[in-house]
Amino acid sequence: MSDGPQSELPVGGAFVLQFGAETDPHRGRFVGRVEHVASGRSVRFATTEGALAFMTWILTTPGLLEEQ
Repeated sequence: MSDGPQSELPVGGAFVLQFGAETDPHRGRFVGRVEHVASGRSVRFATTEGALAFMTWILTTPGLLEEQ
């Protein structure tokens, strides 16, 4: 699946999500770990809001993306 050659995606916006055994998508429960690929920073999360908060922090904190 590709968006075509025009849509380059910078590595600074790449994250890996790893879901734990407690994850139950049918109940909207997502538990695991999220890692920012470029910096290697990661956190464990117990809610989707926790994962999104970490990603938002990485993408909006001045200087974090330049540390790569």
